[in-house]
Amino acid sequence: MNSTSPVKSLLRAALVVVPLIATPGCAPSAHGNTAAGAPEATPASAPAAEQQKPAAAAQPTAEDARQFATRVNEDLKRLWTRQATAEWIKNTYITDDTERNAALVNEEVLGYVNQAIKEAARFKDVQGLDADTARTLHLLRVSSSLPAPSDAQKRAELAGIAAKLEGLYGKGKYCGKDGKGQCKDLGELSDVMAKSRNYDELLEAWTGWHAISQPMRPLYQRLVQLSNEGAQEIGFTDTGALWRSNYDMPPEAFEQEAQRLWGQVKPLYDDLHCYVRARLAKQYGEDKVPAGRPIPAHLLGNMWAQEWNNIYNLVEPYKGQPSLDVDSELKRQNYDAIRMVKMGESFFTSLGLKPLPQTFWERSQFTKPRDREVVCHASAWDVTYNNDLRIKMCIKPTEEDLVTIHHELGHNYYYTYYYKLPALYQAGAHDGFHEAVGDALTLSITPGYLKQVGLLKEVPKGDKGLINLQMKDAMEKVAFLPFGLLVDQWRWEVLSGRVKPEDYNKAWWALREKYQGVRAPVERSENDFDPGAKYHVPANVPYTRYFLARILQFQFHRALCQAAGQKGALHECSIYGNKEAGQRLQAMLEMGASKPWPDALQALTGQRDMDASAMLEYFAPLRTWLQEQNKGQKCGW
Repeated sequence: MNSTSPVKSLLRAALVVVPLIATPGCAPSAHGNTAAGAPEATPASAPAAEQQKPAAAAQPTAEDARQFATRVNEDLKRLWTRQATAEWIKNTYITDDTERNAALVNEEVLGYVNQAIKEAARFKDVQGLDADTARTLHLLRVSSSLPAPSDAQKRAELAGIAAKLEGLYGKGKYCGKDGKGQCKDLGELSDVMAKSRNYDELLEAWTGWHAISQPMRPLYQRLVQLSNEGAQEIGFTDTGALWRSNYDMPPEAFEQEAQRLWGQVKPLYDDLHCYVRARLAKQYGEDKVPAGRPIPAHLLGNMWAQEWNNIYNLVEPYKGQPSLDVDSELKRQNYDAIRMVKMGESFFTSLGLKPLPQTFWERSQFTKPRDREVVCHASAWDVTYNNDLRIKMCIKPTEEDLVTIHHELGHNYYYTYYYKLPALYQAGAHDGFHEAVGDALTLSITPGYLKQVGLLKEVPKGDKGLINLQMKDAMEKVAFLPFGLLVDQWRWEVLSGRVKPEDYNKAWWALREKYQGVRAPVERSENDFDPGAKYHVPANVPYTRYFLARILQFQFHRALCQAAGQKGALHECSIYGNKEAGQRLQAMLEMGASKPWPDALQALTGQRDMDASAMLEYFAPLRTWLQEQNKGQKCGW
C-alpha cells in the first residue's frame, strides 16, 4: 500500500492539518493536525477561561482547570475546523493563494495553541483534578507536531515555511535531464519505478524526483530552528522530544520501546533482504547488486524503497501457481474509483459498523482532476470534526489502491465513532492505532475473500501457493519496517542537534544503510536534500506511527480473529462478516484518545503491551522457507 496511509493528521494535533495519511505511503488526515486558533495578539484569542481572570489571579482550583479544559476543547473544535477547511482547499487546489490562506489560518491556530499550552501550565500543581481534566491538559501540552514560538513574527514565518514546503512537494515535477522534456509528476515517476526493469531508466526517475527537494533544504533548516524554539517555550528540550511524549511514557522510554519492537522483527527483515538481494543480482547483475552490500535504492519498485511489492514478479518463489494478479481483474471488470471505495465500505459494514454518510460520497476527491494541481497523496479527513468524513486520493484500478482505500477508511471509521468526544479526544489512542485499524482489516482480504468478491479466479492451494502469497505480503509489510522507523530516527537526531545542517543528507543515508540495507544509487552530496523527497518530511507528519501500525495491525488481527472464534493458522483468518469482531473493534474506536493507549489496546486485544509476536506468527511459513533459500548466501550488509 504504498503508503499506508496517512490523514486526519492522526497525530494528536499536528501542526499543519496534514490530512493523515493513512498509509505509510499514505497521508495524514485532517484531524487535529494542527492546532488552530485566533491570533494571539487579539485578546479574544486567549483561552476564554483566562480572559476573565485579572493579572494577579488567585491560586487556580480544580474547577478552574475543568472549565479551562472545556473551553479549550470548544475553541479547538472551531479552530481546527477552520484549519482543516483551509488545508482541504489547499490540498485539492494548489495555488499561491490557497497556500497563503492555509498559512494564515495555521498561523492563527499555532498562536492559539501556543497560548493555551502556556496557560495550561498554571494548573500543573493543582490538586484534585478529575481524570478527564488531567488527561485533557496532558493532550493539550503534546498537541502540536509543529510548536510555534510565541513571537508573532516568527510564528508567521513558521506557518509560511510549512505551507511552502508542502507546496514544493505537491508541485514537484521532473522535466528531463535538460529540463526540456515531457514533465512527469510523482505519480508518473512512481509508475516508472514500479514497472520498469531498465536499470538506467529507473535511475533517471529516481534522481529526477529526488532533485525536487533540493530547494527545501534552507527552509527545512529554518523550520527546525523555529519549531525547536516553540517546543522549548513549552518545556520540551526539542520538537522530537515533544513528538516522543505523545505515547503516555517518557520520551526516552518510547525511544527504547521502538528499538525493542524493531529487535523483535529485524531477523525476519534480514531474511527477506538477503533473499531479495540475491534475486535482484540475477536480474541486474552482481556487479550492480553485490552480495553482502546494501541494495541500490532505485531497484526495489518504490521511489523510497519503502515497500517492495512492485517487484514481486522478480522474486516470486514458485512460478505457475494460480495468479495473484488482482490488478488485471480490476481492470477487466472495469472497476472505477467509486466501486473500489464501495467495496472498502462493505468490508466495514459487514462487521456491523455503520455505513459512511452521504456527504462522504459528495465531498471526497476520488480521482485526479484534470484542471488543477492537487496533492494525490492518500489521506482521510473529518473536516468539521463532526462526521464530515472524506478521503483524498487519485485512485487507479490497482490492488495497491484498493488496499490503501481500506487503510484510509480505517481512519474514517475511527473518526465516525469518536466524533462526539471533546476535540482533544478525537484522535487515536496513539497515532499508531489510527494507522493500524484499516491495515488490520486488510489482513482479512485473503485469497478466499478475493475469490468471493470475484477478484481472484482461484485460491492458491498447497505450500507453494501459500509461500507465494506470504512473499507478496512480506514485500509490502515486512519490507516497510526499517523505513518506518528510520524517518523519525533521522528527524529526532536533526531536531536534537545531534545531526548538524551540514550533515543532513549524510546522516539520512547512514540510517538508510543501517536499518534498511539500502544505499543511494548515485553519489549524493549536501547539495541534495533526499529526506525532503518523502512527503512526510516537508509536510511535517511524524512517521513512527507507521512503524507501530505495521506491528499493531497483526496484534489487532490476531485479537479480532480470536474474538471471531477463528481456528487454524493466523494467515488464513478473515473476519469479514463477523459481528463479534466488529463489536470488539468498535469498543476500541469509541474510546478515541480518552484513555492512555494501554487501556485501548487492552479493550481490543486483552494485552497492555505492544507485541510483534503476532507478525512473526503470521509470517512463520515464509520465514522457514526464506532461511532454506538463503543457505550459502552472503547475508547482511
